[in-house]
Amino acid sequence: MLIDTHCHLDAAEFDHDRDEVIADAHAQGVKIMVIPAVEQSNFATVRNLAHRIDGGFYALGIHPMYVHKAQDKDLDLLEQEIARSMDDPRFVGVGEIGLDFFVTDIASGVQRERQEYFYSAQLSLAKQFNLPVILHVRKSQDTLLKYLRRFSLSGGIAHAFNGSCQQARAFIELGFALGLGGAMTYTRSLQIRRLASELDLSSLVLETDSPDIPPAWLHEPNRRNTPGQIARIAGELATLRQESLAHISQTTANNARRVLPRMILS
Repeated sequence: MLIDTHCHLDAAEFDHDRDEVIADAHAQGVKIMVIPAVEQSNFATVRNLAHRIDGGFYALGIHPMYVHKAQDKDLDLLEQEIARSMDDPRFVGVGEIGLDFFVTDIASGVQRERQEYFYSAQLSLAKQFNLPVILHVRKSQDTLLKYLRRFSLSGGIAHAFNGSCQQARAFIELGFALGLGGAMTYTRSLQIRRLASELDLSSLVLETDSPDIPPAWLHEPNRRNTPGQIARIAGELATLRQESLAHISQTTANNARRVLPRMILS
């Protein structure tokens, strides 16, 4: 079984052929696709889309790159939406949340404080509802970990992980799996490929972040990523680890279901 643990199928890039993209993913053996929200305006969108897709699931949260236009009352709305979704079998957790310090003027100052405020508040909601989280991790690993240690959460996924081995192990010790996707397919991504080949396979899950982070084989002019790429991404991981594709596919799927335990196919 193949699982795409992170894809933004609600994105405008799929408006003209969304059904075809979903059908292609199914044809490639992708049985489950997890769609995380990024702001309050798309909470209903990801929920409705997940229900429309065979094997669709969703998470609710406010992405760090959207907090600049979010209002404090959006956190109250998120709490209400999470409470409403607890009886929904397609709902898997809180996400996409986290911190993004890649842009220099965000790494310090008011925007960073705003990100940390929303991150902490959403971790508190995950704790309140005993839910896993899907974390956005970009140039922010140590700060993310500092906040995670304040809460006894049920783990989750560190999406698009690109940190050190020490940082990777710290997330794993806190019950997180590390998301690997298109970035791993580039030969120049030495650190990610090293982690992919050396960490225990039980710590890894597959993802695309569609339509973003396209794998190496998607060329111009259309670099749009899709959930159907998971099959080749799994093959790349199998090559790096010198393990069978079947073993990679099944183990990473088992890992995904472990860290997102509400994700059960009917």
